[in-house]
Amino acid sequence: MNLREVDLNLLIVLDALLIEAHVSRAAERVGLSQPATSNALERCRTLFDDRLLERGAGGMRLTPKALALREPLKQALSAIGAVINVPNVQFESITQNIRVLMSDYPAICIIQQLQKRLAESAPLVSLVIEPWRGVASAQDDLERGHVDLAVSTFPLLELPFQRKELQREHYVIVMNRHHPAAMDFNLSNWLAYPHILISDHGEMRDTIDDSLALQGLSRRVGIVVPSISIASSLLVDSELVAILPSRCLSALSLHDFVHFELPITYPDMGVQIVKHARRDHDLVVQHVAQLIEEIMI
Repeated sequence: MNLREVDLNLLIVLDALLIEAHVSRAAERVGLSQPATSNALERCRTLFDDRLLERGAGGMRLTPKALALREPLKQALSAIGAVINVPNVQFESITQNIRVLMSDYPAICIIQQLQKRLAESAPLVSLVIEPWRGVASAQDDLERGHVDLAVSTFPLLELPFQRKELQREHYVIVMNRHHPAAMDFNLSNWLAYPHILISDHGEMRDTIDDSLALQGLSRRVGIVVPSISIASSLLVDSELVAILPSRCLSALSLHDFVHFELPITYPDMGVQIVKHARRDHDLVVQHVAQLIEEIMI
């Protein structure tokens, strides 16, 4: 279905039909004649390839597809209304604290720009960056209202959580430019030296190890650290190697380092921003979320 071919007015009529399950009452609800509403119903049936309303005992009833459409349609129309009716807010006069839960990456890459842009657009709004403690903890903090936004790698989430992908990132191998493996980089040389593993909870293994195991390979983890910044400092004048998101290289000013593409198949990383539906009407939260999106996309 091409979105450009969809008439928004048709969806408004469909919303009334799904609420009332009655053509005449739906016509009254949206201020149309009964024939016009019947015509809209026929167009909706064509659009969704479903009867939507069917005659049953005691009157019209919604088809299973119509029942499934009811809540998403209501949310979509509400979101469109919010876009059209956004008030002219003077952010520079609002005082508020916004708590953002953020993993090490992307915090390293965006925090400086985020603070600068927020200071310009909403100088009385204070940012509180909360440490990352895993997906389950992040969902709990959002649910309880302890944080306003979370930015990291999230799985698909169900309502009331709202998740939006900001970017796809790929990993690279980083080492200091005088590292022995840098002279003739290949898979064997990479695996011959101790690796830095970045872990929030101190695990000695991650998905890289799983990918290596599928090829009958393994690596030696020399040290486990909780953050990318610590990992980058350990690379200085050492034979350690690290796997880092590519955008971190410029953010960390790794001028004395070299990087190489991974010599094994490994998926890109998605970075998403997540909030709870209860924050939909908090314009300052929406403003901070928009700034994050603009910086990362």
